[in-house]
Amino acid sequence: MQLNKAEQTALRQSLSNDARILYILGIKPTADESTGVTSPLNYKSLLSLLNTKEEKFTLGRQVNSLVKELLGVGLVCFQGDVELSHSFNSKILVLSLTTMKVDEYSKLHLNWHTMHVGWLPNEKLISDLAKLVGIIDYEYTTNELGDFIAYWLGRPESQFSEYQWTQKFVFNLKKIRLAHGFKNVQKVGQQKVQTKAGILADDNAKKLVAKYSKTNT
Repeated sequence: MQLNKAEQTALRQSLSNDARILYILGIKPTADESTGVTSPLNYKSLLSLLNTKEEKFTLGRQVNSLVKELLGVGLVCFQGDVELSHSFNSKILVLSLTTMKVDEYSKLHLNWHTMHVGWLPNEKLISDLAKLVGIIDYEYTTNELGDFIAYWLGRPESQFSEYQWTQKFVFNLKKIRLAHGFKNVQKVGQQKVQTKAGILADDNAKKLVAKYSKTNT
């Protein structure tokens, strides 16, 4: 098991050593090398790992806190929708950095900044992350981008790497795609995907086209 440069850079960010141990020894060894998808989290096993010398961790919410640290620096994300106030036991993670080309993304972890008016997400990273977290329609509108920027402009104390800003934007897009009442959408599985003019036709429209095609022949 090796850590690529992107993972090493993320692990050097503001993390507790317990969170680093959890990632390196508890989570990464269970991940599929080609997809980055982990086995379901086993809190009993992870607590045993974390308490090798002394019993520092006794509650599931303590493990939750460590996982949230890893989420915060972009080392992990959840495969499905997860309520952050609930236990993560048995949940599946995706280690997005393990499957990415080092030269392409490691530098994004080095550029930390606050949000600014002209910010744009990294388009290649959006595509890769969207596939990892299961977003079908990851094309975004200017309004979606503007709302995201406006929200974080109001939080000038928040500083993240370029990778993390794009990751947050992708997670925000996923919430929008799963939101109730999203306008002009079609349902694909459990996701609501924005329709594009001229692409979709219902059965009645198709029958009318077929009818008039026969009439004109």
